[in-house]
Amino acid sequence: MDRLSLRSNLENYRTPFEEEASFIPDFVTLTYDDKAFVRERLEGHFTGSAWIVNKMRTHALLTLHKKLNRWLQLGGHADSNENLLEVAFTEAKEESGLTSLRIVDPGIFDIDRHVIPQKEDVPEHFHYDVRFLIEAEMNEPLVLSEESKALAWIPFDAVDDLVGFNASIIRMLEKTSKSEILL
Repeated sequence: MDRLSLRSNLENYRTPFEEEASFIPDFVTLTYDDKAFVRERLEGHFTGSAWIVNKMRTHALLTLHKKLNRWLQLGGHADSNENLLEVAFTEAKEESGLTSLRIVDPGIFDIDRHVIPQKEDVPEHFHYDVRFLIEAEMNEPLVLSEESKALAWIPFDAVDDLVGFNASIIRMLEKTSKSEILL
């Protein structure tokens, strides 16, 4: 998926969630910026994330992010890679150590624009996060990366308590519950 494919996918992306739908125009506009895929674009840039679930759709793999100290999906900066599916998949492998990862659908699963707080010399900025649905085996050992304090398979019914008020994670959880009927 190159920048033109991403733009087309974003232009055609539909969601019943109002907040998520409100992000689409800004995501599309950002695809026209040559610096959209590098973290040096300080006002905001693209990131790619993996919403990793088990095959039975009962658990999600979450990481306790070291810098943000919050439970989140796995993912990271594009670092000049316009293929955000590739970014999400690579980050998922690097941050979990899993080899059983499988892309459920190469289409966009979710999008979210969120603020990243200032850290040292990097000012507060936005991440324009494009998320993809990925599946993995729960019986495979997890490998904690240097970016995480913890990594765990969380039962769907415990995600809400763990992440607190994180509407985008709850939204992905809701989408996953609805999608199991379609898979």
